[in-house]
Amino acid sequence: MRAVVATPGGSVPLRRASLALGACVLALLAACASTPGSQRPMVSLSLPSTQVNDATRLRWLDRVSWGANASSDAHLAQRGLALWMRDQLNPRPAPLPPAAQAQIDAMAISHTPLDQLVIGLEAQRKAADALPDEDQKKAARQAYQQQLNQLAREAQTRFLLRALYSPNQLQEQMTWFWMNHFNVNLRKDNIRAMVGDYEENAIRPHALGKFRDLLGATLHHPAMLRYLDNAQNAANRINENYARELMELHTLGVGSGYSQGDVQELARVLTGVGVTSAPLDAPPPNVRPAVRADYVRKGLFEFNPNRHDYGPKTLLGQPIQSHGLAEADEALDRLARAPATARFISRKLAVYFVSDDPPQALVDRMAAAFTRSDGDIAVTLKAMFESPEFTASLGRKFRDPVHYVIAGVRLAYDDRVALNVNPMINWINRMGEPLYGHETPDGYPLNEVAWASAGQMNTRFEIARAIGANGAVLFRADDKAPLEKPAFPQLAESRAVRAMQGGLSADTREALAQAKNPQEWNTFLLASPELMRR
Repeated sequence: MRAVVATPGGSVPLRRASLALGACVLALLAACASTPGSQRPMVSLSLPSTQVNDATRLRWLDRVSWGANASSDAHLAQRGLALWMRDQLNPRPAPLPPAAQAQIDAMAISHTPLDQLVIGLEAQRKAADALPDEDQKKAARQAYQQQLNQLAREAQTRFLLRALYSPNQLQEQMTWFWMNHFNVNLRKDNIRAMVGDYEENAIRPHALGKFRDLLGATLHHPAMLRYLDNAQNAANRINENYARELMELHTLGVGSGYSQGDVQELARVLTGVGVTSAPLDAPPPNVRPAVRADYVRKGLFEFNPNRHDYGPKTLLGQPIQSHGLAEADEALDRLARAPATARFISRKLAVYFVSDDPPQALVDRMAAAFTRSDGDIAVTLKAMFESPEFTASLGRKFRDPVHYVIAGVRLAYDDRVALNVNPMINWINRMGEPLYGHETPDGYPLNEVAWASAGQMNTRFEIARAIGANGAVLFRADDKAPLEKPAFPQLAESRAVRAMQGGLSADTREALAQAKNPQEWNTFLLASPELMRR
């Protein structure tokens, strides 16, 4: 018997069923209607009137959402591709299933403000350090670390529940994309306590909005300032870490023409931008009278004029005209609107959604849309989704571990709500892409070569078997509780799976025909080359 599993060398044929959209170019539609409560015109797609077939719907779902399943396919078929994509580009508040929302509502990160969490934990840490008895001190420090771990696990769980069940699938995809782009690592300092709020309040609200707003939100969040050491950046004690990554990784990109002098000047702009752990009712620090009005505190964010370099500065060949914290806003305006930023962000989006080496013509059109719309992310994505390059790429982009696990669970169990996503977290960890776990600021790679090793493929087969033969582990709240019977999903009965079978390769169909039981059939499908791609 031959099980068909994706291989790094690509020797197994990929599905190449023709796309129903054919050679039609998706025309740009000038949108006039405004979303209620939004300052931006609704972003819409105009698609051909030709009926979209099952295979095409599934390919769009696999790329735009976290993975096709029967319920999302039925919704797309009922709504139509053009309206469904309009909904995705203009997400409105949409409830999760009650069983998923209840899990989120019970989390400390859902009902305790960030400043209260962090300040309370800081007090707990200091109290532990002050204990005279070494055994008591060790136990108290362990309790502190366990609390940090629990907050990080809550953030991971909340992300997975939303990725699995949110109707706003593109927003969930883009939240993950931007969390990776503006990467922070939860193993540094107390970022485990901050990462949930960072995703919720700095990234998610702007994931499909204006890039400049997103950039500013990350700069003002203590997780970013702590991770890239700007909390230590002060006049006469410059720390360039954040300034360098802000230009190299967040905006302009390598080779875009900025100099080491620009990095140094931006670091000076960012002096005094930091984090406070002072109690909420603590008085402001003693700031010298001439700049006392410049002091800012919002939650844990603090701009301390005592630490700021008020000297003249020049960035990217132009003087900084503002003073105090306003210098940072002026610098971000300049960076966000630079042509190099439009190109850098557009290419990274194209790598994520289209190809490891996207066509330059596509990147240029996206960059033009980015510039024309003043950095509107949805408008930039619209230019990409309308392109023939995007349509031609469907079904060919290799899934990284996070995409692979979420897509597998969505396909296997559709909208049935998992009560315990810890197995998913463990599967993702085993493949080397733990959520919020990338140590360096560049984030996880988005290309196939990073995730297609022989060892990775072996691990994916094991995870396919775990989902396909023992997926019931997701539906018991207690790890020691017995598994339901049967303990595997009914994949062959899924409407989405039946629809995709016509696009499976002959090798995959042969392997499925030789499966000895439903568990093996599930495993061979989930480990097939077709399921490795989106």
